[in-house]
Amino acid sequence: MLRLLFLMSLASLATSAAYAQDPAKVDPKHCKVEFENDQVRVLRWTTGPHEKTPMHGHPAYVTINLTDNDTRFTLPDGSTKDVHAKAGETSWNAGGKHSSESLNDKPTELIQVELKAKPHASPTKKQGGQ
Repeated sequence: MLRLLFLMSLASLATSAAYAQDPAKVDPKHCKVEFENDQVRVLRWTTGPHEKTPMHGHPAYVTINLTDNDTRFTLPDGSTKDVHAKAGETSWNAGGKHSSESLNDKPTELIQVELKAKPHASPTKKQGGQ
């Protein structure tokens, strides 16, 4: 009985940790869900000068920078990567976990479009040229 209780508690913690990685849940101050369906989720990030976001995760996503944006990303292993983007620039990211720190002296804003499902395959031609 004690073992079963332990396993149930462990499963509950694992589920909580998975939910804790959702940026809209761990950082509602900076991240707002603008739109969501079964294919995509659109997030709006607004960050003040030199503010930080907690560790969170994303599936593959596209970023559209609405303002100039200088950010330091910290990965789970402690390594960092600085990214510099201009307003209007877009970028692709395969997804993963990170925290971030604004290196800007002004507020920043961006849109992220997270992909939920693989795109549908394009139609193929039938055999025999039909």
